[in-house]
Amino acid sequence: MSSAKKIAKNTSIYFLANLLSFVITFFTTIYTARYLGANGYGILSLALAFSGIFALISDLGISTLTTRELAKNKSLTDKFVGNTLVIKIMLAIIAIAIIFIIANLGNYSSEAMMTIYIISLSIIVGVFPGIFSSVFQAYEKMEYPSVNIILVATSILMGTLFLIWKGSGVIEFAFLNLGVGLIVLIYSFFVYSWKISIPKIEFDASFLKRIIKESLPFGLISLSGMIYTYLDSIILSLLKPIEVVGWYSAAYRIMLVLLFIPGAINVAVFPVMSKYFSSSQDSLKLIYEKYFKLMIIIVIPIGFGTFLLADKIIFIMFGPSYTNSAVILQILIWTIVFTFLGAPFVQLFQATNCELIITKISVICVILNLILNIILIPKFSYIGASFATLVTEIILVSYIVIVANKMGYGVPKEKALNIIIKVLFSSVVMSVLILYLVNLNLLVLILLSVFIYLLVLFILNGIDDDELNILKQLLKG
Repeated sequence: MSSAKKIAKNTSIYFLANLLSFVITFFTTIYTARYLGANGYGILSLALAFSGIFALISDLGISTLTTRELAKNKSLTDKFVGNTLVIKIMLAIIAIAIIFIIANLGNYSSEAMMTIYIISLSIIVGVFPGIFSSVFQAYEKMEYPSVNIILVATSILMGTLFLIWKGSGVIEFAFLNLGVGLIVLIYSFFVYSWKISIPKIEFDASFLKRIIKESLPFGLISLSGMIYTYLDSIILSLLKPIEVVGWYSAAYRIMLVLLFIPGAINVAVFPVMSKYFSSSQDSLKLIYEKYFKLMIIIVIPIGFGTFLLADKIIFIMFGPSYTNSAVILQILIWTIVFTFLGAPFVQLFQATNCELIITKISVICVILNLILNIILIPKFSYIGASFATLVTEIILVSYIVIVANKMGYGVPKEKALNIIIKVLFSSVVMSVLILYLVNLNLLVLILLSVFIYLLVLFILNGIDDDELNILKQLLKG
């Protein structure tokens, strides 16, 4: 199978799995937030923020390094898996210990503390599925991680509905997250043993030292991104009532769900980019240019539409008690716009052994985000937290794009400007329609807006003949 067809196959499988997960998670978030209320949802979100940040300490970029190296040399699979399991289990224990220490420094309720403790245990449970998924990604067999994604989303939804029916509290929701993690652990272990090999623990000190050294830049990139994704929620919980965390997290959850789009593409494209780096610079350039254009086409209308419909989206999803989440959503949606636009270049740098560039700016942005949160949250609360996140993402992506251009990896300005103008015009036409029909049913309005946007973009020749030919080739056989 050609690389183009493999990318199409893996992207399609992983995208469909993430799309299904998106729909399921969408309803799960609605049910959970409405049932628990802003206070209970704030506690659950705080616990997930702690585990989200510190789970990356248990990885430190090892999964990304594993995918990159095994994409080049699959004979190292057993050695990588056996040794990385050792170090990741040790790191997971350290991460949980740090969470316990930090949580005890805050003035949290006993219910919040117990929720944090329970959910933090899912970090060690996730060690095995994480490393197995990185191997499947390297082997370009995304059907197995795709089942994982659907399994998680479905299990949490079913568990959520059961807990609501039972009238359970936030602590039971914490146990649900831990239980689903155990289910995924069992499934991934079985599939990996069946399709690849039975994992065996190894300890090669020199090999582990090399892994940690080479993976650390990837880890710092991911950790930096996760810190300024969740740091605001933790600072909000320390300085403001917990219900504020609930309002903020409701809007943020919508943002995180949208990330399935570049996430699905990244998983399929990253191993291919890694191979093309040493075999075909022209093919590498073609991939990231098309990826960048695709992100422009997708995310800019999402930004316009979400900004205009934020009030209706929040009211329908979470109810009147989350009214304050609307303005948060209007700010954060532009963070997602910049995240999408930066995604192709992040993957490019990681695939071409230039991850230190992203590491450097990521660490700087974490420090900037921390300073902005400390300054803005006490005075402007959740509005300040939203702007801190947006400013941080703008600086991060701008720097990455500038450096890519200097290194000769940038998208030609004429091409970028051409598609941006067409997409902006199409988005403005769509926005006029939204404002004119704002009282229409939300679902009908969204579908109609998407149709008008794509129609205008098609008329403007937003997708050229070359891309249509590539699409036809991918659809053949």
